[in-house]
Amino acid sequence: MTQLSQRAETGWADLFAEGRLPRFALICLGIWLNAADTLVTATIMPSVGAELGGYAYFSWAVAGFLVGAILAGASSGRLSEIFGLRLATTIAGLVLTAGCALSAAAPDMGTFLAGRILQGIGCGWIAGFAMVATAMLFPERHLARVFASISGVWGVATVLGPLVGGLFAEAGDWRSVFWLFAAQALVFGAAAPFLLKGTVKSQGRTGVPWLQLITLGLGVTAISVADMVPQPAVTVILVVLGLAILALVLRIDATAKVRLLPHRAGDLRTICGSGYAALFALTAASMGLTVYGPAILQTLHGLSPLAAGYIVGIQALSWTLAAFTVAGISGGIGEQRAIRRGAICILLGVAMLALFMYSAPLAFVIAAAATVGAGFGFSSSLMNRRLLGVIADEDRAIGASAFIAVRQSGGAVGAAIAGATANLVGSAAG
Repeated sequence: MTQLSQRAETGWADLFAEGRLPRFALICLGIWLNAADTLVTATIMPSVGAELGGYAYFSWAVAGFLVGAILAGASSGRLSEIFGLRLATTIAGLVLTAGCALSAAAPDMGTFLAGRILQGIGCGWIAGFAMVATAMLFPERHLARVFASISGVWGVATVLGPLVGGLFAEAGDWRSVFWLFAAQALVFGAAAPFLLKGTVKSQGRTGVPWLQLITLGLGVTAISVADMVPQPAVTVILVVLGLAILALVLRIDATAKVRLLPHRAGDLRTICGSGYAALFALTAASMGLTVYGPAILQTLHGLSPLAAGYIVGIQALSWTLAAFTVAGISGGIGEQRAIRRGAICILLGVAMLALFMYSAPLAFVIAAAATVGAGFGFSSSLMNRRLLGVIADEDRAIGASAFIAVRQSGGAVGAAIAGATANLVGSAAG
């Protein structure tokens, strides 16, 4: 086979051939719903608080969503096997529709928060099922491009999410944001049965790993609560406790009859174990900028909230651009080098932020954020593909869905650690 024909078989035209384009569009819509719902809600929360009261519960809007999303994402692989990908994805779209509608019509903060929990569950399932669909419906030669496109959707959501939320907030109509997303989720759920034809239920014996999910829920809850505690010592204790519980999940899963994660996912001596650990740790390392970047930029550099948000958004834009530069790498040494380059960039970018955020010119901060984003772009999609390449076929669904849950768990831990550090240096006092 000539080099030209090989390139054609892994190119965009072949990716969209044989009926794959509509499925690709459905996956991108699902990722958009997951990413944009989070970002838009963060922008409109001051308006929600002004109308419904309960400013003290702002953090619960994030924590409730996060706990629901992680548990749903972790369970999505097994649920896709039990119910079949078509039915499971349809249910996920309907759950998100219900959650958005509940928040849109909420008469009080309690109802609004209940809607946010449902939104987290729906988004977690949708993102998890999108990963399963990617693993099951696309040839391995296209995985890097699909994952790069998913990164692109995240980048677009990072730019448009705050803008959409800001426009609705300024118009004094935050409820319409949730009605808008309810409509999109309904379209997603209605399209899933038609676009995911050909997928079947697992023929083997399967079940729900209840013990691991309950234990995971306890760990994630401890970490989420830690992010809301103003006392640094208590925060550290809760983070350590949460990490210990997450480690216990790996121990339980290693010997369980029905597993939550692929075989040996907790063994750092394997590609699978070290790969998931890297996804977790790299995501955790980047959360300082995501959580506290806007506040620091507004306070120390005098930026407006929107401008500060878009400075942080440069990280996502850089992620997207870098992801497309490596989307054509077919594997081997080139893939390994790109993954290592990405990890080094993330480490370098975080170190640059620590040095530059306080007093350096704004251009240095932008460069640091772009370096972190490029690191994820170089490595993320290729790490996903490399992990799928070593996971056994019977574990492919749970292995793909774990990408989302592992990253979100790392994000929760990173946010909690950033919160403890920030409170320690006085941010709680303004």
